[in-house]
Amino acid sequence: MAATAAATFSVGTTFSVGRKGVSTAQSKPCALRFTTQNPLKSFSGLKAASGSFACESESSFFGKETTAAIRASYALKAHKEAVVVQQPQASYKVAVLGAAGGIGQPLALLIKMSPLVSSLHLYDIANVKGVAADLSHCNTPSQVLDFTGADELAKCLKGVDVVVIPAGVPRKPGMTRDDLFNINAGIVKNLIEAVADNCPDAFIHIISNPVNSTVPIAAEVMKQKGVYNPKKLFGVSTLDVVRANTFVAQKKSLKLIDVDVPVVGGHAGITILPLLSKTKPSVNLSDEEVAELTVRIQNAGTEVVEAKAGAGSATLSMAYAAARFVESSLRALDGDSDVYECSYVDSNLTELPFFASRIKIGKEGVEALIPSDLQGLTEYEQKALEALKPELKASIEKGIAFANKQPVAA
Repeated sequence: MAATAAATFSVGTTFSVGRKGVSTAQSKPCALRFTTQNPLKSFSGLKAASGSFACESESSFFGKETTAAIRASYALKAHKEAVVVQQPQASYKVAVLGAAGGIGQPLALLIKMSPLVSSLHLYDIANVKGVAADLSHCNTPSQVLDFTGADELAKCLKGVDVVVIPAGVPRKPGMTRDDLFNINAGIVKNLIEAVADNCPDAFIHIISNPVNSTVPIAAEVMKQKGVYNPKKLFGVSTLDVVRANTFVAQKKSLKLIDVDVPVVGGHAGITILPLLSKTKPSVNLSDEEVAELTVRIQNAGTEVVEAKAGAGSATLSMAYAAARFVESSLRALDGDSDVYECSYVDSNLTELPFFASRIKIGKEGVEALIPSDLQGLTEYEQKALEALKPELKASIEKGIAFANKQPVAA
């Protein structure tokens, strides 16, 4: 990871992130201080951290026992390394479209915690004012602004660096992602038209399902507006990776933070293909375990929908995964040259025009597609890859047809 500004944020007490070689800033005693060579990776807890902890206060929101355990666990490193702190440069504007919804609210909270966000714009057709007021009380750097209804959408999007779109209706028991199409396709189309008019150079993160179709819809709308940049349009399939990592770690009793499973294809049912043979660290899985894990990862969304018994879909894990992808995008925009994620993007890795794979993200968006994950597949994975293509192709074509038969607003 390239050298980046270190980060500091507060949640109740102060949690400081920094790197060696920077003069220590003066601050009040804090519950937990964290030093690492990879500050922003460590900031969210999504990556392994190589650093040290110094616990300076018993009044920690972690509790005395946890604080003592952390102190004991990291005593040796803390003794060897000096703790240093530097404020980050919060300079990016992020808009969440659909911020009052089940995904939008927890996602907005997680983005509010980022040290790189200077302004958080929350948009919805209703009920967003209260969400913004609530979030504005959190003592993190970003300013929170609310925008309600179509009349305020353009203002919400002006000058934004990253647009995240979780807007739409959620899945209900018995509902497939395809059942969501007629409602969510129109919502995404209207929002993307506004993005094209007001912030066409922003990174666009599509969460609204069915992602296999809504990303092609967004691409077609941007093309019709003459501003399509395939490097800056992302279908957020990160939740499939998060689930794959979690389930494999549980299955093999591994440290979760060490596990990385690439997931390719699409973001619905059998189009989700976890490449378990490419798991890092390498794991030994029987044919039965591979089949079991693959099916569970593919149907994990349904698992949550059924568990909530009509009360909602996978909102919290989706918000977590989307926040991870937002953080990765912000790190890339901020100059980190070592940012990799899986995402559903405009692709030439297969004969399909859109495909989820591991990508490298840079300041200008997608810097590279990573083809190596599709090389040397097992027989099971190769068959699954060929089996998913017809369904993914149909979803892509459905999205393109929808966009092309609907006139784009001038």
